Amino acid sequence: MKDLIKVQSLNTDLAILLLRLIFGGMFVYYGFMKAANYEAIAPLFQDIIGIGAKLSFNLVIFAELVCGFLVLIGLLTRFAIIPVFITMIVAYFIAHANDSFDVKAIAFVYMLLCLVIFILGSGKYSADAVLFGKSSDKSEE
Repeated sequence: MKDLIKVQSLNTDLAILLLRLIFGGMFVYYGFMKAANYEAIAPLFQDIIGIGAKLSFNLVIFAELVCGFLVLIGLLTRFAIIPVFITMIVAYFIAHANDSFDVKAIAFVYMLLCLVIFILGSGKYSADAVLFGKSSDKSEE
């Protein structure tokens, strides 16, 4: 019975790793593309939450590029996912509020995945586990 529990834990940790790599990798890609094309995209970005278009755009790049990278490597994952979650909430409920679900479906999926990653944490195969000698998975206790 104990071997069965270890196999389940291994599968969960690998699933968390895969989820973090895919999710974080996608956001690093989105953030990098925005940063690399900053001069072309920034003028098109609107001030939809009342803090200024340039600041809003910079915060989106931070959430996607920096926080996406932190999620990717599993460093401070639960803290790093919060700006991404906020970005997806704004994208879904404000930026695409009047769009059909087909247009805003990806923001919805990412918003839900943020919750999953927040609940799971960084997992066994993460920078947190290496640096702090622990993972957010309590099944090892």
